[in-house]
Amino acid sequence: MKFTSELCVAASFALTALAIPVMEKRATPTIYLAGDSTMAKSGANDGSTDGWGPYLSRYVTVPVVNKAIGGRSARSYSNEGRFTEIANLVKSGDIVVIEFGHNDGGSPNSASDNGRSDCPGTGEETCTSGKDGSTVYTFGHYVKAAAKTYIAKGATVVVSSQTPNNLWEGGSFSTSAPRFVAYAAQAGKEVGSGASFVDHFQAVLNAYRKLGNAGTNALYPKDHTHTSPAGADLSAQAFAQAIKLKLNGTTPIAPYVEAGNPTVW
Repeated sequence: MKFTSELCVAASFALTALAIPVMEKRATPTIYLAGDSTMAKSGANDGSTDGWGPYLSRYVTVPVVNKAIGGRSARSYSNEGRFTEIANLVKSGDIVVIEFGHNDGGSPNSASDNGRSDCPGTGEETCTSGKDGSTVYTFGHYVKAAAKTYIAKGATVVVSSQTPNNLWEGGSFSTSAPRFVAYAAQAGKEVGSGASFVDHFQAVLNAYRKLGNAGTNALYPKDHTHTSPAGADLSAQAFAQAIKLKLNGTTPIAPYVEAGNPTVW
């Protein structure tokens, strides 16, 4: 009986050992994108505008899954369960890029609360929606909560600042950044281990400065926020270059940036 017991223990150990690789990081990660219309594949019927997310796969060596949805903020993306949807997909070793800001402004306190405005502040402040009485958190709260969920599953997170609006609008160059650029940087820092920050705003700003007035204005066929496909491609190139040059330090995407990517600033 002792011999049989020892065999059972050995067999149990062997089965456990065989199961271990399933829990290890995948050799090739998947990059998931969470964002708004400036990242999402455009729904414009005429093809005049597009988000930068669909173009990122040209500049990295790993698969990219774009979960960005137009019109979303960190708050609405969270409340709609879209961060959770990504959490249910990620595996250990995957990378999630979180980029919001364009739809996060305003105040949730009014009766006309649009369901997108975050509570003002950079910490754990809360507001009450003037429309439905629900609790509204800050931009940083939503981003950090999502990031920590992914990190707990073994993924890593890149918090990315929003792309700029047309910085040459009106013919003069502007370097003014919305407050959510700083909020994104702070959120990435406060998440701690497993998270990093990429200043996508600054990267695209650098590209627009180099491109100049006429070239930049040509990338905005409809408004000052949504770019043409060429502009979306430029934003993806700027993002990849920021990672390659370690604009804000090393990110987990760095090993997977294509060697021959164009230089846009």
